[in-house]
Amino acid sequence: MPLDDRLGQSGSGVRRGLRDALGTLARTPRLLVALDFDGTLAPEVDDPEKARATPEARAAVERLIALPATRVALVSGRSLRDLEQVAPFDDAVLLVGSHGIELRLDDPDDVVALNAGEQQQLDVLGQVLDQIADTLDSVWIEPKPAGFALHTRLATDRHSRVAHLVAVNELKMEAPDAKVRMGKNVIEFSVRSTTKGEAVEHLRRYTKASAVFYAGDDVTDEDAFVALDPDDLGVKSGEGPTAADHRVAGPAQIASVLSLLATLRESALGDPPDTN
Repeated sequence: MPLDDRLGQSGSGVRRGLRDALGTLARTPRLLVALDFDGTLAPEVDDPEKARATPEARAAVERLIALPATRVALVSGRSLRDLEQVAPFDDAVLLVGSHGIELRLDDPDDVVALNAGEQQQLDVLGQVLDQIADTLDSVWIEPKPAGFALHTRLATDRHSRVAHLVAVNELKMEAPDAKVRMGKNVIEFSVRSTTKGEAVEHLRRYTKASAVFYAGDDVTDEDAFVALDPDDLGVKSGEGPTAADHRVAGPAQIASVLSLLATLRESALGDPPDTN
């Protein structure tokens, strides 16, 4: 199929400015495609265990995985175990869990080894957050390797505000060294600090990428957008203030962007597949 026809199919609905930026990015010698999962590849759902990448996003990601001089990474606030369950991609995909605390690279290592002080803080976090969740309907706690996430997606606005206020105030007294990270319908408390921006920088060095594409939807993804260089490209999924270069409406549009990037990258590498 001629390139123009394939571009038309892949890039349906992608605005010209973003198309042009993708065309430039696709010609970089070594490309890292780093992607948030929830709200980016997968639509937001009430039960996080049921989240899955859209078929279109999965197909685009698999095309990118197959390309030479191209690495794909998922960068998520989920624990690594969680991420592996909801996003069972090829082992060639690099995984970053817990905002960078956990890594699954080509030679995986356990990077979470809490010292005695951190473990004590973790125990305090768990006790305080469990008490809060027990007193408010539809508020629940997700354990993570170095902390906990307080989820309020299913709670009423009032219970959500109460949970956030009480959790932050209680932990200022009980665990003042805990790191607090605000997200959409979630607050994360950790005894070890890292960001998605630091994770992307680590992945850039690890893959020796000459340019990075990053897509994400949450407040925590802003750290990654800010960390991008002038030759990189950031795309925000959904609403909210952002430092990303471009914005699209949601996961369906992210899938179109990734499909177009795969087509442009195939062309730039000089070996487009036969799709007839």
